[in-house]
Amino acid sequence: MTHGLDVEMLDMTLGAIGDFAERELPDERLIELDKADQYPAELIKRMCSDELGIQLLFIAEEHGGMGGSAYDVYRVCERMAEIDLGVATSVLATFLGSDPILMGGTPEQQHHWMSRIANEGLLMAYGATEAEAGSDLGALKTTAVRVEENGEVAGYRITGQKQWISNGAVADLYSILASTDAGPTWFIVERETDGFAAAAPEHKHGIRLSNTAALYLDDVFVDAGALVGTEEGQGLQQAQQVFGYTRLMVATFGLGAGWAALQRAMDYSVERIQSGGPLSEKQGYTHKLIVPHAIALEAGRAYIEETAERIDEGTHGHLNTEGAIAKYLATEAGNAAADAAIQALGGYGYTHDYMVEKIRRDVRITTIYEGTSEIMEMTIARDRWQEHLKSRGAYYRDQATTFDATHAQHPAIGADLAAIAHRALAELLEAARVGRLTRNQHVLFRLGELIAHTEGAAALVRRAARAAEGTLDPKTDQRFDAAGIAAVSRVNARSVARTVADEGAALIVSAGGTNDAQALAATLGVDRALAAQAGGLADTDHVADILYGRV
Repeated sequence: MTHGLDVEMLDMTLGAIGDFAERELPDERLIELDKADQYPAELIKRMCSDELGIQLLFIAEEHGGMGGSAYDVYRVCERMAEIDLGVATSVLATFLGSDPILMGGTPEQQHHWMSRIANEGLLMAYGATEAEAGSDLGALKTTAVRVEENGEVAGYRITGQKQWISNGAVADLYSILASTDAGPTWFIVERETDGFAAAAPEHKHGIRLSNTAALYLDDVFVDAGALVGTEEGQGLQQAQQVFGYTRLMVATFGLGAGWAALQRAMDYSVERIQSGGPLSEKQGYTHKLIVPHAIALEAGRAYIEETAERIDEGTHGHLNTEGAIAKYLATEAGNAAADAAIQALGGYGYTHDYMVEKIRRDVRITTIYEGTSEIMEMTIARDRWQEHLKSRGAYYRDQATTFDATHAQHPAIGADLAAIAHRALAELLEAARVGRLTRNQHVLFRLGELIAHTEGAAALVRRAARAAEGTLDPKTDQRFDAAGIAAVSRVNARSVARTVADEGAALIVSAGGTNDAQALAATLGVDRALAAQAGGLADTDHVADILYGRV
């Protein structure tokens, strides 16, 4: 079943965004705006007007939008991030701001506000974070006190402060999370409401083309209709319902920015001659600064695409853990790729005149906003730890068995290597259970990291299998053909198998989980993971050739 736009409409949308950026946001202009720390208000408004209408993608057709699917939004957010992460953040902030309405609003509220966003290009901001609460939405200090008239609730008076709010000083509407007697509750506050004010924009390390500001609410009165939904106290539940989706979108930001930086490094390496030949032909360059990062980004893409498809199917719950895994993989990979791109360009990469320096500063935020990487590790570890316990250790063992069967059908995609990683992970979790090691926060977080990479390898193997069978979504990215995805999957699965076995064994030993390191290494399959590295260099050479168009 097709969700959202058809292929032609999506391609047209991506093309329109690219054409607009080429005209209005060339690299020189982006660098100039970044240096001036200037939010391009006029350009953002034009992007959300009839000229481009990018806001329509996020809005259902019944409210005047295009009804884009999660998959469509992933492709568009990736394209936006390739252009500029600050601009992408400004656009996404509106739809993060509207999420409480979509999750908890009445049908009348949803139609009223979403149709206005569609028709008027209104900007929104998501007012949840506070200076003392951070990502802990339950630690709110902002309050909303009922105002009653004749025994009926006529409205609320909201008082408090919000911090790090994207679009904070430029939005037309704000979704504000405040504590009521019944618990955290969302309210819609309009910009010109008495007692409401925004601070001067923050002077940020990156995404300087976005507006980030603190909000101040001093006895702000809103009428009863500003309450999102019909009941107080539903705010945290409504926020939880969208984490899978919003974190997926931030994952695409890491993906897009990482590839933008890496592509610049690749272009540079073709032209840069050193020791008699271009850098693009030297393993010391490609195998350290290009190939590993391209592979990590594609593992993130595979997980993003799977999660987007599951969201669009609408039968898998909120997918909060899956959104966390996608965000962790893609944003960490995006940061590493951008850092490598600076190294790849040498002194040029370190100067403000080259985009890779700006991209590196911009992409850094993706591991912070919408939940830090550390919160992602905790979310992933806690959820999958429960799956391990409930299944009596079978959760990842069963998946390993599935990959054995996949390998029999598709022997060239690395499914056998993914099976090694999954068996090592299952034994690692069991060793942690027996030793009661998850009482150590460090152990829990490192398990979250290894789980994320193992599941990323799994998604990449499944993507390679679908590519071999010709069943990938026709809207998928076309950077690699089926043979290319298979090669990327093999290299990635080898690396993950070795990392889980080696680092997992070291983690258990360091936490005092065993006195017999040799037996632990055998249980985790350290020797199997090492033997699986055979052929790795040849595959890495092959991926480099694919990236540079030499095959």
